[in-house]
Amino acid sequence: MTPTGLIRRRRRSVLFVPGANVRAIEKARGLPADVVILDIEDSVAEGQKAQARHNAVEAISSGAFAAGELLLRINPVGSADFAADMEAARVAAGIVLPKVESVEHLAAAATAGLPLWAMIETPRAVLEAGSIAAAAAHLPLAALIVGPNDLIRTTGISPGQDRQYLLPWLMQVVLAGKACGLTVLDGVYNAFRDQAGFARECAQAAQMGFDGKTLIHPSQVQPANDAFRPGASDIAWAEAVVAAFAAPDAAQSNVLSIDGAMVERLHLPIAEAILREAGQALPDDPA
Repeated sequence: MTPTGLIRRRRRSVLFVPGANVRAIEKARGLPADVVILDIEDSVAEGQKAQARHNAVEAISSGAFAAGELLLRINPVGSADFAADMEAARVAAGIVLPKVESVEHLAAAATAGLPLWAMIETPRAVLEAGSIAAAAAHLPLAALIVGPNDLIRTTGISPGQDRQYLLPWLMQVVLAGKACGLTVLDGVYNAFRDQAGFARECAQAAQMGFDGKTLIHPSQVQPANDAFRPGASDIAWAEAVVAAFAAPDAAQSNVLSIDGAMVERLHLPIAEAILREAGQALPDDPA
């Protein structure tokens, strides 16, 4: 049996932290989130933008975060804060750009030379997801993030049970991102006290091919890490694939029968990535 998901990178848990909330920033330092995004956009009132920007720059410059990546979500292209935000973002590992609707929006933020994470959160953005993702060929685009809250607000839809009316739009973004080799992240789950609902949505997102989920509360970090790591069946499949292609008589084989299924050699890198994600060392890995 082949695994249900593609290669899962270490962007399983991506926590938004309000730049205006110094206490939340300090708490985020020790959290096991794969990525922390200091936010100076939606979570910050207009009158607090400058202070939030200052807080974010100080926090990023000081380091001491457990997260593997520390990013800054700035205000949209064309906003009054965009120029100052771009200057502040130079200390971050990347820029999260909201309200992206075109390649031109990406180009405006690419001048800093930092990896860009584009938020797909309007109807036009969903329709343009393919061209936005394809810009990774000439711009430093690293990830797509869906923004379901804004999609729901701007379209007036009711998502329905298990997001059934939202899923077609989400899958468009997944396909666009995967076609261009990008990380694709699911949007936030607002009811942070609803642990069962959050777990269901994480499981759904993993099955859809998302690499991780954006978060709004520290309590969501570990459940997201658990949801987007390889499961026991994925690990068993990967071990079988690696072992089969490592056999001496398989050296010239591009296709093998493994547990009653045909597996191509092109699946070998996927299997190896799953095992590395699970913490297993491979023979070719550096000591």
